[in-house]
Amino acid sequence: MNTLYPSLPVGPTRRGLLRAGGAGAALLTLAACRSAAGRDEGRGGAGAAEPRRGGTLTVAHGVDFAPALLFAQSSMNLPHRLVFNTLTRYDDDLAPQPELAEAWDVSPDGTTVTLRLRDDVTFHDGRPFTADDVVFAIENLQVPERAAQLRSTAAAVTGLDKRGDHELVLTLDHPVGNLFDLFEFMIIADRHTVEQALTGERLIGTGPFTFDEWRPGAGLTLSRNDAYWRPDRPYLDKVEIRVITQADSLISSLRTGQSHLSLGVAGRDAAPLKEDPAFEIVSYATGGGAYYVGANVEVRPTDDKTVRQAIAWAIDRDRIVEQALGGFGLASAAPWPESSPAYSEEHRTHYRHDPDRARELLRQAGAENISLPLGHSSLPGLTMLAEMVQYDLEQVGIRTELQPYDPTNAQRRLISGEMPALWALQHGFAQVTPSTLAVSAYPFNEAQNTSHFSSPEYTELVQDAWRTTDPRGEESLARYREISELLLDEAFIIDLAVLPALQVARAAVRGATVNKFGYLNLDDAHLA
Repeated sequence: MNTLYPSLPVGPTRRGLLRAGGAGAALLTLAACRSAAGRDEGRGGAGAAEPRRGGTLTVAHGVDFAPALLFAQSSMNLPHRLVFNTLTRYDDDLAPQPELAEAWDVSPDGTTVTLRLRDDVTFHDGRPFTADDVVFAIENLQVPERAAQLRSTAAAVTGLDKRGDHELVLTLDHPVGNLFDLFEFMIIADRHTVEQALTGERLIGTGPFTFDEWRPGAGLTLSRNDAYWRPDRPYLDKVEIRVITQADSLISSLRTGQSHLSLGVAGRDAAPLKEDPAFEIVSYATGGGAYYVGANVEVRPTDDKTVRQAIAWAIDRDRIVEQALGGFGLASAAPWPESSPAYSEEHRTHYRHDPDRARELLRQAGAENISLPLGHSSLPGLTMLAEMVQYDLEQVGIRTELQPYDPTNAQRRLISGEMPALWALQHGFAQVTPSTLAVSAYPFNEAQNTSHFSSPEYTELVQDAWRTTDPRGEESLARYREISELLLDEAFIIDLAVLPALQVARAAVRGATVNKFGYLNLDDAHLA
């Protein structure tokens, strides 16, 4: 069954979620995760007590829902795994596990995939889930207007042959090593109401909670799906998602009990809660993304690789981890978390803080005492990142003017390639199959990225890494190393720190987890 991933285990592991990711992770393990170690991703589970049914879980979130980006990966899509399901999900070792697809077969050449679907699933409106819904989901992601990062993987599917209501054969133009990334990324939405979903008027899925309403700028209300296909789940009656954009206010809502849980809390905001017995902080070591600086290679002077390398040497990554992330995170010049098969300590430490070297490179490039715009999201954590980058660059003779964008505008600019000479943001997709980063993530996409960088060598390396039947094989690992070396040399994306996904919850919350794309899973969540 697992022929596409021959070197991966087929069963789930219970490795836990607290592997150290630097000094911050060590502090977390010692001080703040009293009951988190027994949690297995996607399952929740918490202590010996029988889960209590009922109650409303209130989730505080720093950004509003963005329905127009429903089919893209974004922190603005928190309801994803609450309203919708996916075909499969990964365990801690990136081994795919069943969800709406209960079994699958992959041909030895990776070009034919047979999916056997659950026959006991209904949408929230009572309509049965069938192979037609998977056909729609794949074809929907192939539409450019959906802005789905994994569109290229969906586009590799050239044939969809239904064999009854609950079996589907996919034909691929070529093998792709990240097919199961697609299966976990791709939500199964009701094909009859997709236009209403894209406006936030109506969301219909097969997930544990039904959509009641979205109050733009304020939050969302979800209710228990009494017909959910997982027996006796969910435990909760309701989920209230409150939009609280100010970090201080968000933490205050947790302290006062107005909110129970928040996902994606900045490390510096979570740090004061480490010693508080009223809270539990869970750090998902598979990674919550990475802070980075991007460079537009079509404008001067960032069209010069030497200038970009100077910027990479100028930034103090350790200070960013300690001050911006509160010690949670890993200073890294490469995008990969330690859990990734592409991770290398050599690549992580390739660029260190060396202002003298940065100044010398700028001198060689004839780019001393320059001024550049520096775009960033107006979210508090990313504003602080931009200010720290601004300070470090000023020390080597690069003056920057900060250009803040609201989160939706920042995402739009990222997708459309409308960023200035420099920008500071957060990227994802390094936590799954490594080739996904370079064929899907907007900053890295070899076919069209925000930096406007391209090269035949980059395209060849990425395509070789992507078109494989064994993404953990020696050839694939060699391609990942070469991709990392090219990224470090070209420096059109300058990685700064790998972030853990941080979940802060009051001690009464049990069973909440996240999937590999950072979406909240409350199937097993309950209030003790």
